Amino acid sequence: MRKLSSKKNLVDAWRELEKKAADLREMITLVIGEEDYSLKEEIQLELEGLDAQFEQLESQQLFTGDYDSRNAMLTLHAGAGGTESQDWANMLLRMYLRWAERHGYEAEVLDVSPGEEAGIKSAIVEIKGDYVYGYLKGEHGVHRLVRLSPFDADHSRHTSFVLAEVLPQAEETMDVKINPDELRIDTFRSSGPGGQHMQKTSSAVRITHLPTGLAAVCQSQRSQHQNKEAALKILYSRLLELDRKKKEQERAKLRGERIEVGWGNQIRSYVLHPYKMVKDHRTDYEVHDAEAVLDGELDGFITSYLRSRVGK
Repeated sequence: MRKLSSKKNLVDAWRELEKKAADLREMITLVIGEEDYSLKEEIQLELEGLDAQFEQLESQQLFTGDYDSRNAMLTLHAGAGGTESQDWANMLLRMYLRWAERHGYEAEVLDVSPGEEAGIKSAIVEIKGDYVYGYLKGEHGVHRLVRLSPFDADHSRHTSFVLAEVLPQAEETMDVKINPDELRIDTFRSSGPGGQHMQKTSSAVRITHLPTGLAAVCQSQRSQHQNKEAALKILYSRLLELDRKKKEQERAKLRGERIEVGWGNQIRSYVLHPYKMVKDHRTDYEVHDAEAVLDGELDGFITSYLRSRVGK
């Protein structure tokens, strides 16, 4: 039913675009026939709107992965560098939340680990909507920031790194079969800022999948039950991603491709000093309005990455 609803929404969007194009053709014919060009600016705006809508719909044709239509689990990990990297992780968290808001997606921060002085050490966000994983899968990798440090008295230039992991959200009963005996569930007291109740009771939960050693921790929710539910969501998604990677590696071996493992090199650089530019190192797509990108304007990077993957 979810897949059917998604396809129906896509067909309806194309039909709506077709109707708008037909209406605009009539308007242009009328303007030319009467030689009345007072509507020229209005027609130009309509054309720009149609063009943007067409690009968005066209990009959905690039989704060929098994899980592209799914919701996504986004995890951010601050790299070495202490407060600098933790502040950068917080900036990226805001960027992705703003991106989700711009597109009308529902985003919920399931867990966050605050930094010692500022920022965050890590965060896990669930983002719900059509093709969220398809759009965000290209964000998986290391993001590099170059700027004058606001935490350095000398205001020297610093480079910080954050790892973003993007996982497709698993359908527990369909994608992953887990024997309850294979799970170890530990509870402990929440750390970091929070209410008195959160810090005095063992509400934080860590769930470990014994056969694979994969673990998920959640401590930001108000109750142990909510933390357990969130941790299970994360664990199911990690197990699904593990299965997806194994299949991808098998296909890559058959094709003779090399698979990158681990942190690897950065996928994108955000330079705020001595000039301003955001550049994707995989596609060479770049934008000089860094503030707009950090405010959630990511569509150019996402589309260029999707187009670069066609045929690969």
